[in-house]
Amino acid sequence: MNKSKNFLAFDLGAESGRGILGCFDGTQIKLEVLHRFPNGGIRILDNLHWDIVSLWREIKNTLSICARNGSSIASIGVDTWGVDFGLLDKSGHLIGLPFHYRDSRTTGVLEKVFDLMPRQSIFELSGCQFMEINTVYQLYSMVLANSPLLRIAETFLTIPDLINFWLTGQKVAEFTNATTTQLYDPRKENWSAELCQALSIPLGIFPEIIQPGTDIGLILSSVTDETSLQPTRVIAPACHDTGSAVAAVPVLDGSWAYISSGTWSLMGIEVDEPIITEQSLDLNFTNEGGVNNTFRFLKNIMGLWLIQECRRKWSRSGEQMSYDEILQIVDQAEPFKALIDPDHYSFLASGDMPTRIVDFCKQTNQNLPLTKGEVVRSALESLALKYRWVLEKLEFVRGETISTIHIIGGGTQNELLCRFTADATKRRVIAGPVEATSIGNLLVQMTSSGTIGSIAEGREIVAKSSKLIHYEPTGSQQWDQAYNRFLEITGLP
Repeated sequence: MNKSKNFLAFDLGAESGRGILGCFDGTQIKLEVLHRFPNGGIRILDNLHWDIVSLWREIKNTLSICARNGSSIASIGVDTWGVDFGLLDKSGHLIGLPFHYRDSRTTGVLEKVFDLMPRQSIFELSGCQFMEINTVYQLYSMVLANSPLLRIAETFLTIPDLINFWLTGQKVAEFTNATTTQLYDPRKENWSAELCQALSIPLGIFPEIIQPGTDIGLILSSVTDETSLQPTRVIAPACHDTGSAVAAVPVLDGSWAYISSGTWSLMGIEVDEPIITEQSLDLNFTNEGGVNNTFRFLKNIMGLWLIQECRRKWSRSGEQMSYDEILQIVDQAEPFKALIDPDHYSFLASGDMPTRIVDFCKQTNQNLPLTKGEVVRSALESLALKYRWVLEKLEFVRGETISTIHIIGGGTQNELLCRFTADATKRRVIAGPVEATSIGNLLVQMTSSGTIGSIAEGREIVAKSSKLIHYEPTGSQQWDQAYNRFLEITGLP
């Protein structure tokens, strides 16, 4: 086994991005954050976009930091969020700024798509959860608008694929991110010609699909000249951030589920084949690609976006509060005063989240959360109850009891939500690692280079070298009563 190798992971999220150096000494992975930078939507006229040029500048800044530090890098891997994309013209130039998945252009598009192809047929072809943010609805909104961007597009690249193109000059589509588009057919293992034809989306714009661990190529000389970094290989990790995060779940045995907790909560299980059945369609679960030809059978849940937007609203009003301060007032708030449906359509867009939460409670004839602590507590308790519902459905589809829930990602730092999750689900919760996405990114690079033998070996390394916190359920009957209320309020089956 090779020792003391450095790998660089770029992990770009909806709120921030970071370049993390992973040093593997043969036993443990030590992480060093080289550069952290903000991210978020930028509104131009009536549309919301990603500032992809700013992200590209920060990526090159990180490479320059590596060069100045004298760090020898074995390879580089990039992961980001899913569904969003850039379009290139025939010369390889980016056509406009990529749209943000929270842009309003997809509002009402699902119903128009269903006029052309039934919901069941779309699910049979894609196995993908129906969400208006999905790539297929973004592209069809462009078809409806007769967008000139789509007319002159030569190549479609999701966000990490676009960055990999700028790094290497190679136009490819990584598997895990391709599966988030709802345009990938997991049975045919390729882009769905049927969906593209039905929706007048040009099939020819979609590039070759590659698997996690593929060596895409050396970074371009234009990048090395600008950053002074030595020529370095770019490896495709699981380019979808949740795919990378799940690769780092520190599981050794037993029946388990995961919650990749951040802006979104993605809760599911790892399976060898996609689960495309009437049950999974009715439950609106999704099948997203994973490492080692696996699939992640999961449910997308709104997640800590609810809390992030509350904090932003209060900050704009001149009330600056850290997340720790928010959790302190939440812990003191009255339990179960009000409950919400975390995935209600009114919570999707950015804006005045505290008012929206109160309005939801008004519309459902509940006691109103009157304080900041009560507003956030209602969101956190409701998230934990949604996790319970998803867990029950996962066990139903799988046909066996799940004994442990692994919470990974930034949400593991929210101890209150972890504790609520254990109590609501009546399952042991193991929280950690915080930097699961970056670690999973690194593990795929390490496996690709032969530095470790497998992802399973990598998970053992993570289990031994990470700080993991265990939460045991308290058995409080209050959660059962709250769950029954939650089902009534949300109308979930």
